[in-house]
Amino acid sequence: MKFFIDTANLEEIKRAKSLGMLDGVTTNPSLVSKESLSNQKEIERHYISICECLKNNENVSVEVISSNYNEMIQEGEKLSLLHSKIVVKIPMTINGIKAIQYFCKKQIRTNCTLIFSTGQALVAAKAGVSYVSPFVGRLDDISNDGLNLIREIKSIYDNYNFKTKILAASIRHPLHIIECAKIGVHAITSPINVIYSLLNHPLTNIGLDKFIRDFKSKIK
Repeated sequence: MKFFIDTANLEEIKRAKSLGMLDGVTTNPSLVSKESLSNQKEIERHYISICECLKNNENVSVEVISSNYNEMIQEGEKLSLLHSKIVVKIPMTINGIKAIQYFCKKQIRTNCTLIFSTGQALVAAKAGVSYVSPFVGRLDDISNDGLNLIREIKSIYDNYNFKTKILAASIRHPLHIIECAKIGVHAITSPINVIYSLLNHPLTNIGLDKFIRDFKSKIK
């Protein structure tokens, strides 16, 4: 399973990269808005800087702002030309599905975001999308089972050998990551603190402390 970090912050990306397990980055307009970028040119340069932080086989999902079909196409094509690692992120709307079909024919990779149902995931795969991003945590927030959605999408995709990859999003805690790994999704994307939390266990800390104390008590 691949690990993507959900951020537009270069320092967070570098910290995740230092773990040696970063496979990509996902961004969205809300995350970009936190980076104190004053105009479109600065935003575009920032996307390029993110891409340049990564290795050759990694990618960066960059989301269009437009909701109009023609504007989606113009914006998506422009984003795709910024860097070869960019995957154009498209919302799950009627115009979004039409845009995905267009980009598929142009061999421009896409990520369909804001997926909350199996029907949406099925339509996106039929349109030829490269990735779907089902939002696990946001479904949990409204008392739905976000992980069950992942299971259902995986089952449907396996039934029909869709090439679309599942990129589980809105990951809130380590259990989400572990369960996604059990299901067998292609990738998850999460904030850096959730990835770091996979490394922590109280018994590890207790055990390490005991090893060091025992050693120091015997070795002078």
